[in-house]
Amino acid sequence: MMNQKASNIEVRKMNKSLIFDYIYRNGQLSKQDIAYALNISLPTVTQNLKELFSRGLILEDGQFESTGGRKAKAISYNSNACFAVGLDITKNHIGIVLINLGGQVIRNARIRRQFENSEDYFRRLGDLIHQFVEEAKIDGRKICGAGIAVPGILSDDNQTVVYSPVLGFTGGTCESFSRYIPYPCILYNDANAAGFAELWNSENIHNVVYLSLSDSVGGSILIDNNLYFGENQRSGEFGHMIIVPEGKQCYCGQKGCVDAYCSARILSESSHGNISEFFSLLRAGSEPQTEIWKEYLYHLALTINNLRMLFDCNVILGGYVGSYIDEYIDVIRDMVAKRNTFEVDGSYLKPCSYKLESIAVGAALMHIKKFIDNI
Repeated sequence: MMNQKASNIEVRKMNKSLIFDYIYRNGQLSKQDIAYALNISLPTVTQNLKELFSRGLILEDGQFESTGGRKAKAISYNSNACFAVGLDITKNHIGIVLINLGGQVIRNARIRRQFENSEDYFRRLGDLIHQFVEEAKIDGRKICGAGIAVPGILSDDNQTVVYSPVLGFTGGTCESFSRYIPYPCILYNDANAAGFAELWNSENIHNVVYLSLSDSVGGSILIDNNLYFGENQRSGEFGHMIIVPEGKQCYCGQKGCVDAYCSARILSESSHGNISEFFSLLRAGSEPQTEIWKEYLYHLALTINNLRMLFDCNVILGGYVGSYIDEYIDVIRDMVAKRNTFEVDGSYLKPCSYKLESIAVGAALMHIKKFIDNI
């Protein structure tokens, strides 16, 4: 009897989760739409909708046109049912976003602050988050968590940074952050977070390699919309593939790594450290930037083609450089197509969708996913 009772509870929880997820993914629906699509009886759908209404997770959103009888009520998820904070911790900046249940960015900011593995830094970060949420006029009780993205390799439980020469935070812990943040906190790899954000609202792409071209080069691998972390949490470390044997020195100690040729710093160092200024000068036809860009694209095309050969799926270009890549995507597609053994075009290559704070958004979305999974 106890097993049967447990089984019934599990079935009810599964039905509730299925119903909410279907509403979340499909927008305005009627009870009849839901029952038909999920093959669940109308009374069961009605009962679950009543509970979701009582929890403030869904709401009535108008009515559908009548087909002869009473107009059916339109049901949508409540995008303001919960919120999440996302942080992008870099060597010199803090990116912060607040997103709602639908993944829309409610507020964002980027603050210049050098990272320090110190009590003062973490305390100031906590104060920043408190002020940021307060100014957004959001009830703190509705915030389901804070995702903290860092450039580094993490432990299996996402609580410890096991390798982070960029920040100098190797051995650092999530607890260092969370003692000053009043929400559940989890650490994430920065490129994994950005890749996760790219596929959040994608219906047609399920397998993807995300190449992050920021001040360091990283990436993520998503298979069936799930992040692949590797056996040692080191998947997607594309920045340390060697493309030029005995080439330029990389910060990791090796020579010829992708990072030494495709980091955003290669571009921004020619324009006073400003990546936006680099692309402005490039558009204006400035000779130094044109030559740097030409060499940059040569090595980028090598890298992209290698990724296509390895994974045989879509490749998305993101990070600081990816934010400016749209107007050059056709040129890059032609370059990678010429290197491809099997294909005559580079249509598999896509520019990133998120141009602003993609890492912080992805870190926040991890908490939104957890919230939805536990409904």
